[in-house]
Amino acid sequence: MEYNFRDIETNWQQYWADNQTFKAENNSNKPKFYVLDMFPYPSGAGLHVGHPLGYIASDIYARYKRHKGFNVLHPQGYDSFGLPAEQYAIQTGQHPSITTEANIKTYRRQLDKIGFSFDWSREIRTSDPNYYKWTQWIFKLLFNSWYNKTSDKAEDIESLVTIFSSEGNKNINAASDDDIEIFTKEDWNNYSEQEQQQILLKYRLTYLSETEVNWCPALGTVLANDEIVNGVSERGGHTVVRKKMKQWSMRITAYAQRLLDGLKKIDWPQPLKDSQTNWIGRSEGAMVTFKVDGHEESIDVFTTRPDTIFGVSFMTLAPEHELVSKITTENQKEKVEAYIKATAKRSELERMADVKTISGVFTGAYAKHPFTGEKLQIWIGDFVLAGYGTGAVMSVPCGDQRDYNFAKHFNIPIPNIFENVDISIEANTDKENSIITNSDFLNGLPYKKAMKRIIYEIEQRGLGFGKINYRLRDAVFSRQRYWGEPFPVYYKNGLPQMIATQYLPIVLPEVEKYLPTEDGKPPLGNATVWAWDTSKNKVVENSKIDNTTIFPLELNTMPGWAGSSSYFNRYMDANNPKEFVSKEAVNYWQDVDLYIGGSEHATGHLLYSRFWQKFLFDKGILPVDEYAKKLINQGMITGTSAFVYRWEFGDGNRSEMAKKTIFVSKNLMDNIIKERKIIEKEGENVKVDPSDLLKQTKILEAKNNSKWSNFTPIHVDVSLVNASDELDIDAFKKWRPEFSNAEFILEDDKYIVGREIEKMSKSKYNVVNPDQICEEYGADSLRLFEMFLGPLEQSKPWKTSGISGVYSFLKKLWKLYFKNEEFIVSNEPPTKEELKTLHKTIKKVEEDIVNFSFNTSVSTFMIAVNELTALKCNKRAILEPLAIIIEPYAPHIAEELWKNLGYEESISAVDFPIFNPEYLIESTKEYPISFNGKMRFKLEFPMDMDRDAIEKAVMAHEKTQAQLQGRIPKKVIVVPGKIVNIVG
Repeated sequence: MEYNFRDIETNWQQYWADNQTFKAENNSNKPKFYVLDMFPYPSGAGLHVGHPLGYIASDIYARYKRHKGFNVLHPQGYDSFGLPAEQYAIQTGQHPSITTEANIKTYRRQLDKIGFSFDWSREIRTSDPNYYKWTQWIFKLLFNSWYNKTSDKAEDIESLVTIFSSEGNKNINAASDDDIEIFTKEDWNNYSEQEQQQILLKYRLTYLSETEVNWCPALGTVLANDEIVNGVSERGGHTVVRKKMKQWSMRITAYAQRLLDGLKKIDWPQPLKDSQTNWIGRSEGAMVTFKVDGHEESIDVFTTRPDTIFGVSFMTLAPEHELVSKITTENQKEKVEAYIKATAKRSELERMADVKTISGVFTGAYAKHPFTGEKLQIWIGDFVLAGYGTGAVMSVPCGDQRDYNFAKHFNIPIPNIFENVDISIEANTDKENSIITNSDFLNGLPYKKAMKRIIYEIEQRGLGFGKINYRLRDAVFSRQRYWGEPFPVYYKNGLPQMIATQYLPIVLPEVEKYLPTEDGKPPLGNATVWAWDTSKNKVVENSKIDNTTIFPLELNTMPGWAGSSSYFNRYMDANNPKEFVSKEAVNYWQDVDLYIGGSEHATGHLLYSRFWQKFLFDKGILPVDEYAKKLINQGMITGTSAFVYRWEFGDGNRSEMAKKTIFVSKNLMDNIIKERKIIEKEGENVKVDPSDLLKQTKILEAKNNSKWSNFTPIHVDVSLVNASDELDIDAFKKWRPEFSNAEFILEDDKYIVGREIEKMSKSKYNVVNPDQICEEYGADSLRLFEMFLGPLEQSKPWKTSGISGVYSFLKKLWKLYFKNEEFIVSNEPPTKEELKTLHKTIKKVEEDIVNFSFNTSVSTFMIAVNELTALKCNKRAILEPLAIIIEPYAPHIAEELWKNLGYEESISAVDFPIFNPEYLIESTKEYPISFNGKMRFKLEFPMDMDRDAIEKAVMAHEKTQAQLQGRIPKKVIVVPGKIVNIVG
C-alpha cells in the first residue's frame, strides 16, 4: 500500500473532529497540563508557513504530555477585534464582522489541515458578545476598585468610601492621581454626590482623565506606542501626533513593584524579563521642588541623583507641561508655541530614541535653586516627556553629557565652581565609590551616604522628599474605533456610570459609517441606537435621551489588548454563561504550564495580562497571581525574497535608454556597479572606453555624465521565480501590468533575480502558503520540516526545496510497515541491534521534547529509520513504540500505522514507551584489526574477553592468515576494548 498522505490526513482530521479526541475535561483524576498559544489575529491573508512554527512546537508538547498520562488543555481561539478589519470596512463598506468571520473560516481550515490537537469545544473570539461580556465585567471590577498600598492589593471602592466618611483622606496610602487635595470626614460628607464621584475617579483602578496620547488623524484614533513604527502608524504609515484627550486609563502603575517582583518566580526568557524590567523602570531618588521666580507655581522634579543638585544650572520642561503656557514670557511666546506644535508631530518613541538632535526653546522664565536661591533659566525640550516622572528635569551640565551638550549648544552658563567635583562628566564613573565634595554637608562622603544625607537635608528643609519612581505609566484604555469592545458605561451629568452586570453584554451597535463623525466624535457617534435606558435597562434610540432616565453611552471602544489580557483564564471554563470562570475549573487548571508566543508582545500583551492577573487574584477570582509558569518565544521563519532591479537614470542623462523602463539581471547589475566604481575612482584617467562599456552593458551612461544611474530593487512574488532564481518574465508582466512594456537585460538569455532573507510578509511577496505545502507534501511533512529548520527560539530561513528530504523520510518510515500492498509487521522477537536502535531513539526524543530541542528529534527519527531499514526490521515490538514516539511530530501517519497494527482507539493517548538503558549496554566490542598500523578488517569479541583469548582468536582467523601469508609476526599488540595491531 502506497503512502497516500492526502487520504490519510483527511480521514484522521475528520476522525479527531467527529470524536472530539482532544477535548479536555475540567474534572479528571489525571494531573493537568495547560499548553497555550498566543491566539492569532485572523487577517485576510490567512496563514503563511511562518505562523504555525510555535503552534507545531506546542502541539508536539501537548501530544507528548497526553502520552505521559496528563489531562491536557490545548485550546485555540481568535483575537478578532482590531484595526485592519475596521480599515477594510471603511474602504469597502462591508461590516467588520463579515470579513472577520470569513477570515476565521480560512484560519480554521488551515489550522485543521496541519493537524493540531486543539480542544475546539473551548474556542473563543474576542469579538463574540458572549466573550466580551466578561471583558466588560472585568472593566467594571477595575472601576469599582482602588489600590491600597498598605495592604498592597486592590480593594473594593466602597471600603474607600467608608474611610472617607469616617476619617477623610489624610491617612490614606493609595495609588491615585497626583493632584489629590486633603479633606476631612466633614468635608467628604458635605460634598455633593457629583463631587464625591469626581474624587473617587482619582483613586479608581480605571479612570477618566486628560491624557497625552498618540493621535493618528488619518486613522481617526489613538494608537499605543507599540502600534507606531518610525514615528508613523504601523497600519498604513500615517502621521502620528501628540494630543491631549479625555481618555479611559488603567492604573497599571499601582502594580509596578509587584510586576517587577513577579518576574523572579516565572520561567520566562531573560531578554523578555529584561524588557519588562526596563519598561517598568524602577529608580530610587528624591522629589525636589523648584519655585518659579515671580509666579505662585513651582516645578516638582524627580531625580535619581539628588547629590548633584548643586550642579543644576538650568531647568528643562516637556513641551506639553501644564506650566509652560503659564510661565512663558510674551517675548518667547511665539517661539515656544512653534516648538510645541513641531514637537506634537513626533511620537514619544522618536523623542526617546533621538540622542543626537539638540533642540529646545527658552521660556523666558526662571526657577530658584532650592538651596542657593540662584536663578535658573527654564527651557523646554522634546527629550523630556510629559508622562514620565513629572515632565521636568533639573539639568546638570557638569554631571550629564546630554545636559552639557544642551548648555553648550544654547550658550547656557555652566558654573566653574564644580571643576573638581566627582560629578564632572570627565570624572571617574564609579559612582558607588566616589566621594562627594560639592557642599559643606556632603564633603568627603561616599556616594551612598551622600545620597542619604542630601535626601535628609531636602526633607528637613521642606524642599522635597525621598521617593521610588517608575518609568511605567498608566495605560490608555480608550480607542476612537468602531471594531472593539464597547464600554459598559453611560454618562450622567458628565460622570461615568456602570451598567449592572446582569445586563451585560452591551453589544456593539450597527453604524452606517466606520469613520469618526463630522464633528470629530468616534465612529460610535454615528450610531442612532446608542443610549441607555435606566428604567428599562436596555439600549434605546439616541433621540430618547432626556438625561433623566435615558443617558448617552460611551462612544470610545476598548483597545486591542483588552480581549487578550485574560483570555487564557476564560479557556478554563469557556462555555460557562454565568461566571467568567468557575472556582471548580480555575482551581483545577490553576495556570498555564507552557505558553508559546512572540517576544514582540513583551511590553504590550505580556505586561498588561500580568497586571490583570494580579488584579483578579486580589479580588479572589483567580488562585495565582502569575498566569504562565513557563514562556517560550519562538523564533521567526523568514522568507527568501526575490528582487528585480530597475535602472533609474540620474539628472542630465542624454541616453535614449532613459525614456524606457529597464530591468537589469542581477549579475549584470553587479558588474555594472563594479565598472562604475572603476570609472569613479580613475576619473579622466580610466582606461576603459566609455562607448565600449555602454555597448557591453547596454545601459551604462556616458562617462561625462556627472549623475550616475542607480538600480532600484523591486520585490517580486516568489511564485514567479524558479529554483534557479530565473524570473518568468511573461508572468511578471501580467502580475505588474505597469511594466508590460519594460525591457529586460538578460544574461545567457535569462533574467536572474536577486535574493535576500527578510521577514515573511505579504507586502514583501515572499509568503509561502502552508496549504500549498500540505497539498504537495502533506501536513506531517510540513510539521517535521518546520521543526527540522533549527532551534525553536532562533530565526531561520524557509526554503521549500528542503522539504522533499522530510517527505522522503516519511515514505521510508511507511516502508518499514508495508511492502507494496502488504502489511509486513511480524510478531518475531527483535534482535539486540533493533532494540538498541529503538531505545536510543526513545531516550533521545524524550530528552529533546523535554528540552524543546525539536529539531534534533527529527534527525534522530531519520537515523533510526535508516538503521531499522538496514536491519530489515519489521518487528512489532520495535515498530509499535516507534509509531508512538513519532506521533507528536507526525500524528496522521502515526494514527494510520497504529490502526494497521490492529488498534481501534486513537494512538494519541497511548502510554509513551519507557526507555530501558539495558539495551544500550554493549556486550560485545568491534575491534579494528591492523597490520603495521594499517586497519585491514574488523572482528567482534565479547566485552569480557581477556587479552590472551583475543590474541588467539585474531591469529586463528582466516583473514589474519590471509594477510600474513605464512609470515610470523614480530609481536601482537592488544589494547582491550580498543584495537589489535599485528607488527611485522
